[in-house]
Amino acid sequence: MVTFDDVKNDPLIKEYIQQTQDYMKWLGFTDHGFEHVQIVSERARLLAQAAGLSPADQELSAMAGYCHDMGNFLGRTQHHYWGGMLFGETFRGRLEPQRLACVMQAIVAHDKDEIKIPTKVAACLIIADKSDVRRSRVFDHSEKNLAVDIHDRLNYSVTENKFQVDSKKKTVTIKLIIDVNRAPVMEYFEIFSDRMTYCRTAAETLGWRFGLVINHVKLL
Repeated sequence: MVTFDDVKNDPLIKEYIQQTQDYMKWLGFTDHGFEHVQIVSERARLLAQAAGLSPADQELSAMAGYCHDMGNFLGRTQHHYWGGMLFGETFRGRLEPQRLACVMQAIVAHDKDEIKIPTKVAACLIIADKSDVRRSRVFDHSEKNLAVDIHDRLNYSVTENKFQVDSKKKTVTIKLIIDVNRAPVMEYFEIFSDRMTYCRTAAETLGWRFGLVINHVKLL
């Protein structure tokens, strides 16, 4: 049986993520490489465990989290489809068909809300992915770049990011501290409002509630 460690150590997966990391940096995007996917994988597993998913589905959530962005080096716009197909090709015949399809479906669903949320594994991935906003995701933190790139400026303004799950209350909350001298809180909603709505829908798929707290103020 293929495990998360097998996926993480697979040479093709490593190369796809490395290529994506290099390509996204070249394009001027934030980190979509190894640090990002490790964080997303850990948070997806944590949420899956807290939400009572089976150990098998917890493992699938971690796999999907680790591989969700690896299709970017083939094209940013359709990277969720490329990633799903790459995962299918890499593990076809090695991972049971139902488990293979579950991870592929989660990877495809993670980026586009019009695709809807087909499974709880996908829901865990979506919330984990959208939660990763942090200063260290920014490659170019020169003042010139931060002045013109709102995504970099907003990520760079986040000095603290906490991902909290409460299985008793059935809540998952993103808690951020934003340096308002770098970016006003309103910019967060200007860029991420659709993503936060998607997180709320994903939480509902789990039977949970989604929360957002910025600078100690509850906003969702």
